[in-house]
Order: sequence, then C-alpha cells, then structure tokens
Amino acid sequence: MDLEYRFKDMTKDELLGWLQDAAKLWLAHDGLWFQAVEAGDGMPRAIEHDTTAWSRFSPIEAKRIMKRLGLEPGGGIDALITCLQYRLYAHLNEQELVEKSDRHCVFRMKKCRVQSARQRRGLPDFPCKSVGIVEYTTFAKTIDPRLECRCLACPPDDHPDSWVCAWEFTLQDETEA
Repeated sequence: MDLEYRFKDMTKDELLGWLQDAAKLWLAHDGLWFQAVEAGDGMPRAIEHDTTAWSRFSPIEAKRIMKRLGLEPGGGIDALITCLQYRLYAHLNEQELVEKSDRHCVFRMKKCRVQSARQRRGLPDFPCKSVGIVEYTTFAKTIDPRLECRCLACPPDDHPDSWVCAWEFTLQDETEA
C-alpha cells in the first residue's frame, strides 16, 4: 500500500512548522553524532571529524540553496547574503547583517541554539571556531570563489552577550582570487 504524501495539502503555517521541526531534528542529529564521537575519541578528534563533515556539507547546502533560488556561482556579496538566509539553521538561530557594501559584509549570529542550550546547562561555550571557519569559508566560496571569509570572533573567543560569532566576507578582485 502506497503512503500518501501529506505535505502537498498543508497550509503555509503548517509547512513552516514542519520546516522548523526538520531543522531542529537535523541539528539534534548533528549534536548527537558529535557527542558520540566525543565520548569515544575525545573532543579534539570529534572536532576534526566535525570539520571534515562541515567541509563537505556546506558546499552541498550552498549549491542546493542556489539551485532552488535560480542563482549561478559568482553572485558576490548579494548572493551570499541571500543564501545565508536560507541555511537550515536560519530557522533556529537569530542572525543579523551589521555591515554591507558591494564588496564586503559582516554577518553575526546573535543567538545560537547550540550555545544557548549549553548556557542553560551551565556549560561553557562550545569551541566551534575552527569548524566555523571551514563551514563559512566553503559555503561562501561555493557561492562565489572570489569571496574570502574571516572570523571576527567565535567561541572559544570572547564575545559580548549580544552575539555569539561574527564573520566578515570580502569579495576579492579577479586578480586577488
């Protein structure tokens, strides 16, 4: 017996609820996977594996977002900003754009679901900087190979209470890329 595809008749609000739940499940799986590796092999090895996973996932996510939006590689800062708004964790985290020009932008994560959960449990920030550098760099370069990414601050770096991490993206000239 074939099962009916239930999503096609849902309202916009119902679909958005399912999308948010799917993003939460994706993030929960990511966290559980990480914790399992950490328990078996320790934090440094878990971060090493996490970095590898994000180096592969971020370009896939960027390509799928671009395909869905009809964007071709090479769209610069505007394409990057658009795509950042469609990432899975954009449904879970609070993010903001604090600077923007044709060749530069600064993106900040104001609230991060992972860090908030650790905070509620009285744990220090998860040291995600090394993973974030790979994640944001590969995401940006998939959108436009001329984009350079620089971490302004990310745990374990100190940061204000008003945001968790900040990333600067710069569009290099063809001769610089």
